[in-house]
Amino acid sequence: MSATPSLTARLEWGLVPAVPVPFRGREIADDAQRAYARWMAGQEIAGVAVWAHTGRGRHLTSEQRREVLATWRAAVPLSVIVAGADSPEMAREAKRGGADALLAFPQREHPVAYHEALGRELPVIAFYLYKAAGGVAYDNRTLHAILSLPCVIGIKVATLDSVTTFQRLASLTQLYRGKLLITGEDRFLGYSLAMGAHAALVGMGAALTDLQAAVLVAFRTGNFAKFVRLSSVCDRFAAATFTEPTEGYPRRMLWALAAEGVIPEDACDDPWGPSLLPAQREAVRQAVRAAREASK
Repeated sequence: MSATPSLTARLEWGLVPAVPVPFRGREIADDAQRAYARWMAGQEIAGVAVWAHTGRGRHLTSEQRREVLATWRAAVPLSVIVAGADSPEMAREAKRGGADALLAFPQREHPVAYHEALGRELPVIAFYLYKAAGGVAYDNRTLHAILSLPCVIGIKVATLDSVTTFQRLASLTQLYRGKLLITGEDRFLGYSLAMGAHAALVGMGAALTDLQAAVLVAFRTGNFAKFVRLSSVCDRFAAATFTEPTEGYPRRMLWALAAEGVIPEDACDDPWGPSLLPAQREAVRQAVRAAREASK
C-alpha cells in the first residue's frame, strides 16, 4: 500500500507523542486513560502513537490494544494515529481499529520483506531503535532498501545517546525525497531538528506536550531565541525522565502527568518496567515544576 502525500503533510513539523498506558497494578486504569486522552486532545499535536515502546504495545493483550486504540481514536478523531506493529496480524489489528499508519518495531530477520508485509495494511514508519530497548542496528544497505519501499513514508530515529548515529541516518534519509526523518531523540530533541528532522515522535511528548510542540513551531518559524530557550528546558526535563534505568521512562512519564494533575496519582503503574524508588518520583515532580517555571 502506497502512502498518500496528505499523511506525510499531516505529520511534517508536527509532534506525535508516544503515549503510555496508565495502569493500576496489572489492570488498565480506564478512568485515567480517558482523562489523559481528553487532555491530549486539547494539545497542539499532529497525532499520537499508541502501542509503541512507550505504550508497551508488544506486552498488551489484543483486547487491551483494542481498548487503547479505541479510546484514542474517539478522543482525536481528526489527528493521525500511529500504531506500533511487529507482525502483519498486529498491523491488521491497527487497521481495524482505525489507525492511520504503523510504526514498525525493528526486526532482525528479513527486515525489508517485513516492512513490505506491514505496508500491505497501512503506510509504514520505519524505526531505528537503540539496542537496549530491543532495537536493531540496521546497516546502510538495509536502510536504503527499506526507505526505497513505496509503503514507507519515513523513519523514526531513536538512538537515545548517539549523536553521530543520528547524523549518519539523517544524511541517508535526506537522499529520499518525500520521506520524513522523524526524531525520537528525547535527550537531544532540539539538536535533532537542527540536523534535519521534520517531525517528532517521542515518548517525552507524553507530558509537557505544549513545550515540545512549541519547540517545533519555534524552529520551523525561525524564532531561534525561543527555540534555544525551550530546547534547554526540554533537555533538562529529559535528563530527569530518560535516565537510568532507562526502561523506567514510561512510568516516569506517567508520574509527570500525575504531577500536572492530568491523571490520578495512583494510576502510574507500569507492569513491565523496573522498580523505581519514591525519591525518583520526587525528582520527576521537581523536574516538571522546574520546566514550567523556566518556560514562563
